[in-house]
Amino acid sequence: MHTARIKTPLAAAIAVASLAWGGLAAADSPSLEQRLADLEARIAAAEARANAAERRAEVAEQQAQENLSDEEIEARLAKVERQASGEEGFSFNAYARSGLLLDEEGKSTQGGPYLTPAGGLGGAVGRLGNEPDTYAEAILNYRMRFDNGAKALYRTMIADGVTTSNDWTAAESNLNVRQVFAEFSDLPSFTGAFENASIWAGKRFDRDNFDIHWLDSDVIFLAGTGAGIYDVQLADSWKANFSLYGRTFSDFDLITEEEDTGSGETDSLTLTANNYFGNWQWMVNALSATDNDERALDSGDTAADNGFHTMVAYHGDSFFGLAEGSFKAALIHGRGLGAEAKVLGADGNLTEDAQATRVGLYGTTYLAPRWRIAPSILAETSKDRYAEGDEFQWATLNVRLANELTENFEMQYEGSYQYMDLDQGEGGNSAEGDYTKFTIAPTFKPEVGGFWKRPEIRLFASWSDWDEELNGYSADDAFGSEGFTGGEWSFGVQTEVWF
Repeated sequence: MHTARIKTPLAAAIAVASLAWGGLAAADSPSLEQRLADLEARIAAAEARANAAERRAEVAEQQAQENLSDEEIEARLAKVERQASGEEGFSFNAYARSGLLLDEEGKSTQGGPYLTPAGGLGGAVGRLGNEPDTYAEAILNYRMRFDNGAKALYRTMIADGVTTSNDWTAAESNLNVRQVFAEFSDLPSFTGAFENASIWAGKRFDRDNFDIHWLDSDVIFLAGTGAGIYDVQLADSWKANFSLYGRTFSDFDLITEEEDTGSGETDSLTLTANNYFGNWQWMVNALSATDNDERALDSGDTAADNGFHTMVAYHGDSFFGLAEGSFKAALIHGRGLGAEAKVLGADGNLTEDAQATRVGLYGTTYLAPRWRIAPSILAETSKDRYAEGDEFQWATLNVRLANELTENFEMQYEGSYQYMDLDQGEGGNSAEGDYTKFTIAPTFKPEVGGFWKRPEIRLFASWSDWDEELNGYSADDAFGSEGFTGGEWSFGVQTEVWF
């Protein structure tokens, strides 16, 4: 009985398709393609009706067995439909990249958006044809909806990143649980300014972080363990989010009253008010890390135990008002612990006098029907960062260009330039110079059509060069290492996936 009910609509659809196709094959009509498209649409509709009939048959069978009321049947049907739409039940999201990066001799070479001397200060460069790692994120979600209308989301995110090319990488693995939290929304007891608010607690990335994808750099990255509330409606055109995030500065040297050195750890706390006025965003953060001023800095200066950070951003719905597309712009300033402009509360080595100002800007648009462009700028100036008198300036200009040649193939190009003027102050190294990179990447994908469509598989060749003075700035960065001193070709292949 059950099987017959399922097959009947499908059999009818197949019979209709067979008869219609025979008519189409015999006809000599200029509207053949349109008639075929109409036929496919009718078959898809028949399949949808068959699926709906199947679901209703299942519920009807349950009614016969359990003596369910009509209201209970409709409730179960509504639940099935919510699960099918993703509003309830389990879902899975992912981000991943993996590939080879080789030099002119076919050996692994240095790479990554943060390979320049400015990289340790957040100075990223273009990532196309410049990534030697395998990195993956697996995001597991479970959504619930309750009889009173309330909703709940539970999320776990697991991530790992390695630079080895081996299939078994347990010894090098950085496997980590990056998010574990619960979020509640549509709570009936929330009224007034809180009517549409949602609350959360646990370990998470803030919902409203945003980034410059082509540099692999967040404009702002607020994350850690804590709690918060989203979408408090303070006025008709004013929404606000409030949160408290904790991070940990661990295993650092202490200065005691006897000037002996011990070790310790402290929590960094970030209290955030994130305000939205239409397209405008104003973020204010207060930071505190009790006893961090007892940290023994190499410079002998006092480490910060508090700080301030603010950001003004605009989220545009056009390409700077010039064309269709989008853009985002942000101006950030921080002092003390807030002088780490991007990853809030993550750097315990900042001095109490540290200050930094950063600007981030990017946009996307189509120059022509098959040509798209995404320019971006990221720049920062800071001083008294890790020692009194130090001063760092860097600026990156990056342009990603793509030409869609077929439905499944496009040519991608990227030019990246970074200027650095880095002065570590008394007793430290100083360097000033430029870095440039150009990449060409033939790219295959299931369907072209915008910078945000994935997955894709790329082949690439990159040329990078930099001023010789930068090679001696630091023993910890890639520049100046053996076989990597400027004027370098690199080649490789990479896949990138997200959904």
